[in-house]
Order: sequence, then structure tokens, then C-alpha cells
Amino acid sequence: MTIEQKIKMALAYSGISQAELARRIGTTPSNLNQKIKRNTLTMEDLEKIAQAMGGQWKAEFAFPDGTVI
Repeated sequence: MTIEQKIKMALAYSGISQAELARRIGTTPSNLNQKIKRNTLTMEDLEKIAQAMGGQWKAEFAFPDGTVI
């Protein structure tokens, strides 16, 4: 699943529009849309996006033996 798909699912779950999300993170809808489409969101962007939707961003590597990095 792509980051774009995850963001769309999270927006649907949280009940807000992408334009409202852009406002909440302090950017324009156009700028946010371009960053999503170009896949140029930073980890900090993703953390701000999650927080603006009332969630938490987690990125990790998980291995079969239970190791998480």
C-alpha cells in the first residue's frame, strides 16, 4: 500500500478532507497534494499529518524473529 493510499484511508477514517488536513498542518491544499502525488513527504510531514488527524505515525522495520528497528 502506498503512502497516498494510507493517507486517503486515514482521512476517510478521521472524517476530514485533504484541504482541511492541509490547513491543519499549515500548508496549502495544492502544496500538500503535490507532496503526496510526488511521494516527497518527509517523516516529519507524516508525523504532523498523523497528529492533525488525531493519530500517530509509526514507521519501522519488523523482522520474523520479533526484532523491530
